[in-house]
Amino acid sequence: MSKNRSRVAAIAVISGISLLLAGCSPEAQRGFLPDASGVTNHTDRIIGLWTTSWIVLLAVGVASWGLMAWALIVYRRRKGETGMPAQLRYNLPIETLFTVVPLILVLGFFAFTARDMTAIEAKTENPDVHIEVIAKQWSWDFNYVDENTFDSGIQAQFTGTEENVFETLPTLYLPVNKSVQIDLSSRDVIHSFWVIDFLYKKDMFPGVTNKMYFTPMKEGAYVGKCAELCGEYHSMMLFNVKVVSQAEYDSQMASLAARGNVGQLSTEYDRNQNLPGGDPAIRSEG
Repeated sequence: MSKNRSRVAAIAVISGISLLLAGCSPEAQRGFLPDASGVTNHTDRIIGLWTTSWIVLLAVGVASWGLMAWALIVYRRRKGETGMPAQLRYNLPIETLFTVVPLILVLGFFAFTARDMTAIEAKTENPDVHIEVIAKQWSWDFNYVDENTFDSGIQAQFTGTEENVFETLPTLYLPVNKSVQIDLSSRDVIHSFWVIDFLYKKDMFPGVTNKMYFTPMKEGAYVGKCAELCGEYHSMMLFNVKVVSQAEYDSQMASLAARGNVGQLSTEYDRNQNLPGGDPAIRSEG
């Protein structure tokens, strides 16, 4: 019996130490999110909200598990005892505790989430860069509004022979440390624009334009994808994002113009031509 108790105690100690050490790792400190600190002006805020929420919830969980373990041990049936144990009813302090604590937690989570969402969704007046991102089954079109250039892509082509499929994907270029406004729309069904390391995504609806405002702060290559199930090849609806210097951004815009990608891709390629707000003649035919 003593050996079993020693074994259980050793397992408990080892588990506690492992949990403590895991909490010191960079991955745990950011709540196992991607290493996105400082990638945009919003990512640190998102990481802070996420990790703080998990710390609070973990503390509540530990307290709850501790109380359950205490009740199981203290009020267990002892040897020789028979019949029903003494029943406890109408304990006002405990009932008040179980009501007030969850209410405080819900209000707290709501308040901090609303605060951060308000900051993330705040409109940027006169952004440095204006881009239109148009989703389509199963790829992306990018209109660089200020430069009057565009880039149109096709879905990922997995043939089994390519060395790097991401080299074939459309790439969205963003200049570092410049405020960006992205207009999001769809040509066909509901999609969702998600750059993983930006820690934020937004849905794209036919006939509706949603907007995102942010400032990319770290040069580098990032991966984007559609985050809304949109049909057979949803998993292949990928794109690249490159945050580059202003000089490299200008060079890319010049390269698009040199390839003849001048102008803006419009709604004429949309599959849904009978949406409310469109041409009355077309709507009447639908």
